[in-house]
Amino acid sequence: MAAASVCSAQNDIKLPQPDKTLKTTLIDALQNRHSVRDFTEKDFSNQDLATLLWAANGINREDGKRTAPSALNKQDVEIFVIRKDGAYYWNAQTNTLELRSNQDLRSAVARGQEFVAKAPLSLVLVSNGAKFGNMPNKFGLADAGYVSQNICLICSAAGWACCPRATMDNETLAEQLKLTPKQVPMLNNTVGYSKSAK
Repeated sequence: MAAASVCSAQNDIKLPQPDKTLKTTLIDALQNRHSVRDFTEKDFSNQDLATLLWAANGINREDGKRTAPSALNKQDVEIFVIRKDGAYYWNAQTNTLELRSNQDLRSAVARGQEFVAKAPLSLVLVSNGAKFGNMPNKFGLADAGYVSQNICLICSAAGWACCPRATMDNETLAEQLKLTPKQVPMLNNTVGYSKSAK
């Protein structure tokens, strides 16, 4: 187990600081928000990923609170990054991708929707029911919704393609991501670049 932990740590990825210089209005982001299903296979840079993750559910105050609200401030939503090079847990405190699997799990997120399997990444939103003392409930689902909406808005603002989804192979993802029984995948957002972008 210790050897496995060391191996995993060696494959962790420290992300750059998020780019907070993007200038747009909320009205513009709302006006331009739409779901995309024609992704290219172009890689999504770690710089853009850092910005995406911070906007999704990053720490935006010195007291550790987040860009997305959560019931009772339990901060139950955990983000897992699914790419062709593996699956990672995003540690918001250290801004690090922690390797959970070296398998390409995009097809598990896609569950038959080929455009998801070809996109460069998907963010799987997991509610940790242990934060509420039990299994994820309506609070966890609502909290995942807040994070998903943040993802949609930052993608709209930055010109990235995004498709929020609920379909995925929960059993395979739970096994490969090493989730506990109280950690339940709620939603996922597929992100990348649109073939039809101007």
